Amino acid sequence: MSAEFDDKTRIELEAAVYRRLVEHLRKRTDVQNIDLMNLAGFCRNCLSNWMKDAADAKGVPLSKDEARQIVYGEPYEQWRAKHQKEASSEQKAAFEKSRPGH
Repeated sequence: MSAEFDDKTRIELEAAVYRRLVEHLRKRTDVQNIDLMNLAGFCRNCLSNWMKDAADAKGVPLSKDEARQIVYGEPYEQWRAKHQKEASSEQKAAFEKSRPGH
């Protein structure tokens, strides 16, 4: 049986799921973006790009840096300095292999 919701309820549920996903990714700083890309084909930067795309489509002013801060919970450069590690050669090879068009 498929659940059916009115548009307002569906949007509220989708927004709650998005907020929970972002909060989860903020807590899991041990999970690197390259690992997310290699496993799932998206990462925190993808989410911020999708946020910016959605804002652009609605005519809402939002910069790339502002979108990243929404997803990361802090300025991107600050997050990178605290949490991002140099990717291993294995991670880089897996990324190259899984990139679109390969």
